[in-house]
Amino acid sequence: MFIATAALAQQQSDYYRIETYDLPKGVNFEASGLAVTAEGKLAVGLRKGEVWVEGKKGFQLFASGLHEILGLAWHDGALYATQRAEVTKLRDTDGDGKADEYLTASTGWGVSGAYHEYAYGPVFDAEGNAYTSLNCSMGKAWKGAGDEEKHPLWRGWVVRTTPEGKLEPWCAGFRSPCGIGQDADGEIFVTDQQGNWIPTTPLFHIRKGAYFSHADSIADAMRPDSPVKIAAKQPDGITVAEAMKTVQGYTPPAVWLPYVKMGQSGTGIVCDKSGGKFGPFEKQLFLGEFVLSGVNRVFLEKVGGEYQGACFPFVDGLQCAALALTTLPDGSLVVGESNRGWNSKGNRPFGLQKLVWTKKMPLEVQKMELTKSGFRFTFTLPVDKASLSTLSGQSYTYPFQSKYGGEELDAKPLQITSATLSNDGLTLEVSIGNLRTGYVHEFELPNLKAKDGTPLWHRMVYYTVNKLKE
Repeated sequence: MFIATAALAQQQSDYYRIETYDLPKGVNFEASGLAVTAEGKLAVGLRKGEVWVEGKKGFQLFASGLHEILGLAWHDGALYATQRAEVTKLRDTDGDGKADEYLTASTGWGVSGAYHEYAYGPVFDAEGNAYTSLNCSMGKAWKGAGDEEKHPLWRGWVVRTTPEGKLEPWCAGFRSPCGIGQDADGEIFVTDQQGNWIPTTPLFHIRKGAYFSHADSIADAMRPDSPVKIAAKQPDGITVAEAMKTVQGYTPPAVWLPYVKMGQSGTGIVCDKSGGKFGPFEKQLFLGEFVLSGVNRVFLEKVGGEYQGACFPFVDGLQCAALALTTLPDGSLVVGESNRGWNSKGNRPFGLQKLVWTKKMPLEVQKMELTKSGFRFTFTLPVDKASLSTLSGQSYTYPFQSKYGGEELDAKPLQITSATLSNDGLTLEVSIGNLRTGYVHEFELPNLKAKDGTPLWHRMVYYTVNKLKE
């Protein structure tokens, strides 16, 4: 095990360099929100309520006095910071490098004072609407909160705020939707974290009226202004595959990230739109991983009009929990880090690092697509046919339950009937005799080598099948 781990670490450093930022001394730089200004400057929101902007002399304090920033965005000439009770628009109107204008851009969700009432975002669409994801309310509420103590509004939802400031409930069923971001086409995706009704990290494609399983949001779905139409009570203790067929309004994740195998708590989302500056994964999504202090990769495709796809390990060994992600104009990927007092791998409680492609091409599964008979693997380098040996894998689903977390259920070996490598070595067509909807299809690839001798970096891949190809 140690040899394999050491080999992976060596391969990682060959392909992606981890650089650590110099940070202001004496500051607990819990980087919980990242954005890039129109001038290409990196802005960092800190969990304790400050915003810092990188300049010629390092990071400078731009704004302070906010409440637990868990998201930052640059939009229309201003920074937008998401704090517990609102999204705040921050501007420097006199050019002295510090915000002198703090305006409420979005508000209207419930805040009872409970410990877990986080808010994340914002993400802006092409029309200027802002999307914010809201944690379920967990913990003891403050009696002084009035009606909000009994029921804080829109918790476990994504809400949309129009450019005119109108708050609209958008979709529901989230537990702790820590990551919110967009793909290359502007579609919005959200990660959630394992717990009750969430068996492992999911990646949800959000859209108006969708419901993603967490029952705490059902009460607000019964409101007349709710776009979500579901039953007042849902089954407890069935499988996800069964829920897809029987639970009114249930929308499964586009991708499940298997527990521990792909991390334990998904966080920030960023899309590689660097035009190849970050390697061979243009337009794919990268997801932060909290507990294992790393970054994972996701390839998405549309099948039957809906997104589904595959997840792959990418980079680990960061100094702390990955919480927020963004990309810089040079193509590097920045990771904001804070363990917030929870456990995570690494040797620091907070920090800021970035991943830089060394320009050396790894041998990886560049994408994994569903076919009518199985899957097509496309590689980043031509594979040597002599290195192709037996593939193995399994498929499994998860519980749909109020109990915390959930094991892999109904696991069965994949019936691999053929595996054919193309003449150019770039694609592998695999036929499967037992594809199943509502199941993750996990593969362990052989120790493949490229024609130039480069070994396969990551052997494990996981594809979530929600619909089959017709």
